[in-house]
Amino acid sequence: MEIKLTDLVSALPVTHVTGEKNRSINRIVRATDPDISATDLLWVSDKNISLLSGIQKGIVICSSALTEAVTQPGCTYLIVENPRLYFLYVVKQFFTEKPEPFISPRSVIDPSVKIGKEVTIHAGVIIEKNCSIGNYTTIDGNTVIKQNTIIGNHVTIGANNTIGGNGFGYEKNEQNEFEFIPHIGNVVIEDHVEIGNNTAIDRAVLGSTIIRKNVKIDNLVHIAHGVEVGENSMVIANSMIGGSTTIGKNVWVAPSVSVLNKLNIGDDSFLGMGAVVLKNVQPAQTMVGNPAKDLQSLKKSS
Repeated sequence: MEIKLTDLVSALPVTHVTGEKNRSINRIVRATDPDISATDLLWVSDKNISLLSGIQKGIVICSSALTEAVTQPGCTYLIVENPRLYFLYVVKQFFTEKPEPFISPRSVIDPSVKIGKEVTIHAGVIIEKNCSIGNYTTIDGNTVIKQNTIIGNHVTIGANNTIGGNGFGYEKNEQNEFEFIPHIGNVVIEDHVEIGNNTAIDRAVLGSTIIRKNVKIDNLVHIAHGVEVGENSMVIANSMIGGSTTIGKNVWVAPSVSVLNKLNIGDDSFLGMGAVVLKNVQPAQTMVGNPAKDLQSLKKSS
């Protein structure tokens, strides 16, 4: 694959170009690769700006932190506001293959399921009755979508997930034995949600478990019955969100976080790696540790 630098610059905004503009790009490489050539594209973040002095060739995406002292005559520099974000756009637009949508004949889809346009469903997927799948959505292999699940537009769901299964809810009966509480609700996944692999999202006992717009959920996550995850929040690998918990907008749930059931996690809050959250979290709080405590309070006490 060969891409003209002028085509890239015209398609995506660049603040300034330093060096030879009449160049071509053949591949993307890491800034630490030992054999960077004149036709390679790479990016350097501000925190790694010291790497620039050692890069002798190639087309480099970097910010205005670049100084004349580190420029090399064999390089062309694309000056942008956010190098990582610009790199993301370049990969999506110029280096990512866009396969045609398809529905595998080896998937099992109930006749009652409503499927939008340009949907991709891979082999081994099972979609039960009364589900709805929005436009431009992709569901990877061996994922199970249980009955009554509603999935929006531009949703990406990875492999080996279970969406809409029963939650873990029991009550002791007269014989002091645990008896399962029927879950007759559903799961609602709004637009532009992305879900990794091997994740479980349980349906509600009543009402809905809701994943709001633009939420990103990693691999190996468990979201229990009746949870609501607010817009633009991130839930990262090995995390567990207890039943009936409400997570606000723009929340970061770091790897291996555990959140007790029936809590409220405020907008813009940050739950640090491995935090065990046992009480409500206020907006913009940072909670760390086991049990989780407010980071600012810990700094003051120390």
